[in-house]
Amino acid sequence: MKKLTLSFCFLLISLGSFAQYGYRDSNRIGITAGINQFTLNTNNFDTKPQTGWNAGLSMRGNFHDNWDMVYGIQFSENNFSVATDQLVLGKEDVNYKLPSAQISLQLSYILIENHLSFEFGPLVQINGKYKVESGKENNIISGTTLQAKDIVDISKFNFYPTVGITAGVKHFRLNVSYQYGISNMLGNLNSKNLGYKFKGNPGVLNGNVILYL
Repeated sequence: MKKLTLSFCFLLISLGSFAQYGYRDSNRIGITAGINQFTLNTNNFDTKPQTGWNAGLSMRGNFHDNWDMVYGIQFSENNFSVATDQLVLGKEDVNYKLPSAQISLQLSYILIENHLSFEFGPLVQINGKYKVESGKENNIISGTTLQAKDIVDISKFNFYPTVGITAGVKHFRLNVSYQYGISNMLGNLNSKNLGYKFKGNPGVLNGNVILYL
């Protein structure tokens, strides 16, 4: 992920330098921070969405007429919980964390210059492994014979179509977006002979603030 960050920062600097020759004032680098709500949509076990955080960089550049192009990289911690059973204490939700990095390319239709725009486009997410809440790795996932630690090795890449809206003033805006993963996040588990056919698609609701330089 470090190489990915350095490469993207270099790209932003290059685009920023080129943007000085742009014909509109929308060529700017943005610093992003915010929160997300992650949902793992699966029939294999019971899950609940939880709140995580986002941080990243973006470059908004002129494209054509009322269209901008937005390039972005975002680092996130996504959280959700899974229903489990304990031998003594009964049912208990176990929290999972997912560290990830996303690279996105969004088309942005400008509704009001410097104030309101609508974005859509693809992004690719690079995942780490799920991190299970400490001390609960051996809990049994409800409705299965699996332990909580058995489902951590997920697919390393996911593809998300994304839609969102950005509103605010010239240098400070709020972005709300929703992304749905069309690839099977749990696909790696199907090669581990765990006795189940796994399928899970993530959905993420993001709320970010953007400071444009």
